[in-house]
Amino acid sequence: MSKKVLIVYAHPEPTSLTSQFVEAAVQTLQEQGHEVMLSDLYGMNWKAVFDEHDFPTRANPDRLSFTTESGNAYSTGQQTADVVSEQQKLLAADALILQFPLWWFSMPAILKGWVERVYAYGFGYGYNGEGNRYRYGDGGLKGKRAMLSVAVGGPEKDYSPRGINGPLEQLLFHVTHGMLFYPGMDVLPIHAVYGTGRMTAADIDVAKTAWRSRLEHLFDEEPIPFRRQNGGDYPDRHVLASDIAVGQTGLTAHIAE
Repeated sequence: MSKKVLIVYAHPEPTSLTSQFVEAAVQTLQEQGHEVMLSDLYGMNWKAVFDEHDFPTRANPDRLSFTTESGNAYSTGQQTADVVSEQQKLLAADALILQFPLWWFSMPAILKGWVERVYAYGFGYGYNGEGNRYRYGDGGLKGKRAMLSVAVGGPEKDYSPRGINGPLEQLLFHVTHGMLFYPGMDVLPIHAVYGTGRMTAADIDVAKTAWRSRLEHLFDEEPIPFRRQNGGDYPDRHVLASDIAVGQTGLTAHIAE
């Protein structure tokens, strides 16, 4: 069955590995019969900074409250056109792929700015006007799939379980769990390519083949088993129940075994 996939990517160099992976993804997905939508943030000159200019008409002109103004702009149809366009793409998509290089242990600022501006109150959070009731497994983006495709300059061993940089899954937990699972999406394990600064042409070909193979299972791969807020593991919607993940703390406690 044909699906719609939105690829949001961030790299200023058209010949970068990130851009090459986007091209490979488009070709692979289209060959499978899927429709691909692209958001080239650098090419679009995307406004990364979330500020007062996002709210041409203010509910309160005296003090800027981002939650209040975001909710007002979203609910009254007064968002900026670029934000509306990206929201429409995201709503239409069956799957979202965020494609980016790892810069300072996270995503490029322009991509973080995409999330900050597109995830309006009532859209990415505060769903149905009910505060935190619909989050972590529920929300406006529930039913969609999401995946990170990350180009990492350093060697894989630096990101191993005892590696000096820490495991990539934990470094990007704020993205997978916080930005993707929070509004309800099913999140697939990260697809990472390591040592990108020293890859040969042959290495790149091998990496592209692995990426194409991964994409062939975009809609049937098992997602990360993040614990759902409203599934019973968090009785008060804030803290894990005492009989869940006994003895565990930190990030991994929020992933079911």
